[in-house]
Amino acid sequence: MALKSINPSNGILIKEFAEISDVELIEKIEAAQRAFLKWKNVSYSERSRILNNAATNLRENKNKYGETLTLEMGKPINQAIAEVEKCAWVCEHYAENAEKILAEEIIETDASESYVRFDPLGIVLAVMPWNFPFWQVIRFAAPALMAGNAAILKHASNVQLSAIAIEEIFVKSGLPENLFTTLVIGSNRVEQVINHRHVKAVTLTGSEYAGKSVAEQCGKNLKKTVMELGGSDPFIVFADADIDSAVSTAVTARIINNGQSCIAAKRFIVVKDIAEEFSAKFAKKLASVKIGDPMDKSTELGPIAREDLLHELQTQVDKSIKLGAVILTGGKILERDGFYFPPTLITNVRPGMPAYNEEIFGPVASLIVAEDENDAIRIANDSPFGLGASLWTSNIEKAKLLASQIDSGSVFINGMVKSDPRLPFGGVKLSGYGRELSHYGIKEFVNIKTVWIK
Repeated sequence: MALKSINPSNGILIKEFAEISDVELIEKIEAAQRAFLKWKNVSYSERSRILNNAATNLRENKNKYGETLTLEMGKPINQAIAEVEKCAWVCEHYAENAEKILAEEIIETDASESYVRFDPLGIVLAVMPWNFPFWQVIRFAAPALMAGNAAILKHASNVQLSAIAIEEIFVKSGLPENLFTTLVIGSNRVEQVINHRHVKAVTLTGSEYAGKSVAEQCGKNLKKTVMELGGSDPFIVFADADIDSAVSTAVTARIINNGQSCIAAKRFIVVKDIAEEFSAKFAKKLASVKIGDPMDKSTELGPIAREDLLHELQTQVDKSIKLGAVILTGGKILERDGFYFPPTLITNVRPGMPAYNEEIFGPVASLIVAEDENDAIRIANDSPFGLGASLWTSNIEKAKLLASQIDSGSVFINGMVKSDPRLPFGGVKLSGYGRELSHYGIKEFVNIKTVWIK
């Protein structure tokens, strides 16, 4: 079966990629294992040199790689270039800090000497999504490689140009051959990779369905997993918030990456005292967003990544309307070439509607009115997901107390939820488990080994 890369801004096929054979698949895994057995003994300084080379390569070619991202999945070119730059940052972060993070930890016990080592596991399989084709991969690969592991990538079928480019970046940067390998295969063959004895762990970023499927297979094989799954992040606004600042950030938080981000704000929970003002300003700013060719630097919102996802988005909106939701702006697929959906604001959103209960992966904002602050927190937690949350108030001490009551992997106070190499990233509930980034992320795929001496 061929994997197809299609330009979402016009629906035209870019390129087809033939899947590798079963024989080639096994050869690639075994070659990665041989590369790992050498790499695990390479010094941190040498690993660091290579990761810094990768960072330099990314920065020097950010426009070229940014165009690849935009071509394959439609994100506005400015955001695509910023994604490449962020990849350089995460490479530099782990190049600088991995040795310190993974240094032996001395622990006083009844032994003459006792300590903890952090040794690599081996091959880590990454099953990655299309929405951040470079960032999702490199934020896993940088710590995994610095820890001494090998990395195998099964990327989303529609972003194979990005997958191939990332492998080329690492090779050009001096990474030993086969240590980072891209597998051109469909999702139906992931189980075959997981079952291979040399694959020691799996990290997945993607849908709840994909996460459950991969976690089940890893469970059968007793292999370590990290799951970063969907989200329906609450954006909570109290009456004492700076409304204009909240509205401005709300627009960005909903349409960033064309609304296709796990940590994009999706449920806008506003206390009733300011709901009318907030909704009017929010609708007006959403309606003014510039939609267009994602290669145009003035474009703020590009297309949905795939045609099937475009129609799925329309179905969620239509079902919500039938159940009583009201459209303030947008709401219908745009009649033009490509897979475009306008910025949309839905009000009168209640439990039982897709706009309330489901993750909506596109530029559609659900406005939910809360009776008061306690009710707002209740609504925020009334979701099967728990990835991130944004809370807006002028009372910082109150916000810090409420942060402990919100069921999510992160809470951003008076700011938009985002990832940062210095901070752990991940979720709870159906948003997954485990953490990426920071010192927590690099320790997910190591053997935390006790050494006791008398």
